[in-house]
Amino acid sequence: MTPFKFTAVPLAAAILLASASAHAQSSVTISGTIDIGMYRDLDHTTHLGPISRSNIAFSGVEDLGGGLAATFKLSHRFDPSNGGNESGTKPFWHGESTVGLKGGWGSIKFGRALDAISANDWEFDPWYNFDRIASPAWDLWHYNFPSDPKANSGTAEYGRLNNGIFYDSPTFGGFQLHLSGSPQSEAGEPDKALGGSLHYKNQYFSGMVAHERNAAGNTDNFLGLKSGFGSFGIMGVYDVSKAGASKAKTTTLGATYAISNVTLQAGWGQVNLDGVKAEKMFSLGAVYALSKRTNVYADFAHKTFVASSGNTYGVGIAHSF
Repeated sequence: MTPFKFTAVPLAAAILLASASAHAQSSVTISGTIDIGMYRDLDHTTHLGPISRSNIAFSGVEDLGGGLAATFKLSHRFDPSNGGNESGTKPFWHGESTVGLKGGWGSIKFGRALDAISANDWEFDPWYNFDRIASPAWDLWHYNFPSDPKANSGTAEYGRLNNGIFYDSPTFGGFQLHLSGSPQSEAGEPDKALGGSLHYKNQYFSGMVAHERNAAGNTDNFLGLKSGFGSFGIMGVYDVSKAGASKAKTTTLGATYAISNVTLQAGWGQVNLDGVKAEKMFSLGAVYALSKRTNVYADFAHKTFVASSGNTYGVGIAHSF
């Protein structure tokens, strides 16, 4: 019995160590944001609901050895005011559903995700490209170019691709390349989606140039610039999108200033649609950080259209986990 005891204990220890090692080499993270606020829209109606995005995401990585790792991400967007999906036409994993690989050569993933422009243009908007009240990106350039014309049960998606391939290069001297595209298209679509963006960033400056074409043959050209010194940041965007003979030209400017736990935001922009000033806006905002994960905020915007104008404003709370 003695040999059994001496061999069993090391064997059990080896099994436990191997199990612990396997667990140490892979991980799954749960994260997300819950945002809800009260706001008065241009329809002169008071709403209670998300002003920014709310989502829950499951992401993971497994070390495959030799500097190679497997990745996945599943992200669901929802409306916290009623517990339902963000929109009835969008898929359950609206935010992202991808699996891929990463290594010293960069990362590649497959599935549904943000395209090469939308995954990176948030940096050039004071509200990070998503705020129903105040974001110039949300009002003026985000909805000019459908990245996937039929991605949401046959309706357009602005920002994401279905059936996509997404590549991010390593950073070389501050430069990073992002590519996105799809090898397939839906019936009646003449092209296949393809796009790329080149991003440069250092301590004080960042810039991005990008071009995309969607499956319908529409195109988008984007230029974003941002400079930051200490607590102050200033940014601007010039975006031109084309759909057939129609052209939308958007110009936006923005600024942020951080004072202790408070961040002040300001934005301005206008979009010309086929030579007509379709919308012009000016917006202000303030965010107060209660902690690293919880913020309260207030937004205001004045928006002018071809035949009307109005104000929209609101307050909200956002918690990230």
